[in-house]
Amino acid sequence: MANKSLGQKLLGVWNTKTIVAVAIGAALFGVLMNYGGIPVFTNTSLTTAMIVPVVVGAMYGPLPAAVAAGVGNVIADLIGGWGMWFDWSIGNFVAAFFVGLLPVYGAYITEGKFTVKHAVIYALCCIVGNGLAFGVVTPILTTLFYGGDLNVTFLQAIWGSLSNILVEVVVGLPILFMLAKRYASRSNLEEE
Repeated sequence: MANKSLGQKLLGVWNTKTIVAVAIGAALFGVLMNYGGIPVFTNTSLTTAMIVPVVVGAMYGPLPAAVAAGVGNVIADLIGGWGMWFDWSIGNFVAAFFVGLLPVYGAYITEGKFTVKHAVIYALCCIVGNGLAFGVVTPILTTLFYGGDLNVTFLQAIWGSLSNILVEVVVGLPILFMLAKRYASRSNLEEE
């Protein structure tokens, strides 16, 4: 993975395994968005669904994580029955892309490489990604698509970003360290 180009790291490797993981991740994201959260503001919750892009991003890269979250948000809208909110689906796509940037800065979870330096960069990516996704992209799209009230949208964006960052960092970091440790122990096998 280390010798791949930036474009290859951003796109990830798309094969049957990746497609299945993205499909399962999207379905899980959709279900957890509806049933795996605690409401924090109007139509906004502290949700365990945000772990999905962390794991998919760690295993397959930024674009697979983004697709899982974006499609997962559409599935959540369908399950919830509150209509289609593509502004938030695109926002989750953008946020998950930043969360999945791990291989771009040298964090190769499937090779057992995830250090404290990687953890700090990951946390910063979560903050920037969620800020951009829900502080810029979603409000602009809400206004363009639905003519929504920007005051409510920005309040939802603030609470959504904070709750996403909390889950991605507080829960996501230990998961990333455990996954990296698990893969590192697999690669250190010796012949007898």
